[in-house]
Amino acid sequence: MDIFKRVIERPGSIGKYQKKAHGYFAFPKLEGEISARMMFRGKEKLVWSLNNYIGLANHPEVRKADAEGAIEFGMAYPMGARMMSGQTKYHEQLENELADFVGKEKCFLLNYGYQGIMSVIDSMADRNDVIVYDSECHASIMDGIFLHKAKGGKSFVFPHNDMERAEKMLRFATNRIEESGGGILFVTEGVYGMAGDLGKLDKIAELKSKYEFRLLVDDAHGFGTMGETGAGTGEHFNVQDDIDMYFGTFAKSMAGIGAFIASKEEIVDFLMYNMRSQTFAKSLPMPMVKGALKRLELLKNSPELRKQLWDVATALQKGLTENGLDIGDTQSPVTPVYLKGGVAEATNLIFDLREKHDVFCSVVVYPVVPKGVILLRLIPTAMHTLEDVDYTINAFKAVKSKLDSGEYASMDIVDAHEE
Repeated sequence: MDIFKRVIERPGSIGKYQKKAHGYFAFPKLEGEISARMMFRGKEKLVWSLNNYIGLANHPEVRKADAEGAIEFGMAYPMGARMMSGQTKYHEQLENELADFVGKEKCFLLNYGYQGIMSVIDSMADRNDVIVYDSECHASIMDGIFLHKAKGGKSFVFPHNDMERAEKMLRFATNRIEESGGGILFVTEGVYGMAGDLGKLDKIAELKSKYEFRLLVDDAHGFGTMGETGAGTGEHFNVQDDIDMYFGTFAKSMAGIGAFIASKEEIVDFLMYNMRSQTFAKSLPMPMVKGALKRLELLKNSPELRKQLWDVATALQKGLTENGLDIGDTQSPVTPVYLKGGVAEATNLIFDLREKHDVFCSVVVYPVVPKGVILLRLIPTAMHTLEDVDYTINAFKAVKSKLDSGEYASMDIVDAHEE
């Protein structure tokens, strides 16, 4: 079959909804200044879908640093990959400050989070090594594991946060490497970005006394939000030293672009010379580097921002729970709301939430979650207020009442493009 013909006829499990979803339920345009309130289709909405945890996106000092970086260097500088011609003292400064903040010997900047974690896994695990990983790991981690398998490598998966099964997989992996002569890479997340629960880093660290493996933690949602100083989920559990490779991104708390991997000096040196995605990619542009330096400075020196985030998150989660809404087992600012229904109910509910209550949040349905489940994900930030929380809880109570009564199920699926 012609490739074009195939993709047109089989648009995918989510793509099949494209005609009705595009521009509203998928690829919506939020406009205006990044804040708790933005414009959507000409009307102001209370927004709970921005990964801007501590409110740095429009912080005046951040905007100033971004602008000065662009004026001084432009977007092109430095030209070339880091290894060839793209190295600067500012890249090194940022790496040194990040390594110090997360308590590791050395750090390497990466252009993107998704590409970064995938490439770390690909570089670290060869065909003789075995990867053990949590079933709920992010798609970027899964793609890294797919690359490992393509090389002939082996992997074992355990049900989400099931430590008994995780240990069983470690036993399987240990038996495997006795034959292959390789090692074991254990991959998990600090904060799971959809459900908001934490990887059991303390329990995983305890397994190190029984099994020989190296622990890689993707802490995209934990960096800047978790721990006494914001140094991440390892700090929260007091096991940062047991994390052999710590991965963080700038796309969440830092409200930017880029990522980093921190570990022992020799390991980071290996990655600097062996990560194909960095060796053959242009260096992170200077405005992003200079801006990240300012973001990191504020993250470290403005604990009031993290306190405001947690005040809002705690109030939101407490209020939702007290009003009969299921938020699962979140232990982080990520706030999921689980409802029962199919695509039709989800579509009508979200349209109601956005158009009648002016509340904008992300919605997830099958196949990302099981059939019959509607997941609404709210991301609290330091930009939100307790008044925003109260308003949102009342809006959620209203749509849940209509959902429970069957009203959304009895309606035709709304076509937002006709409004």
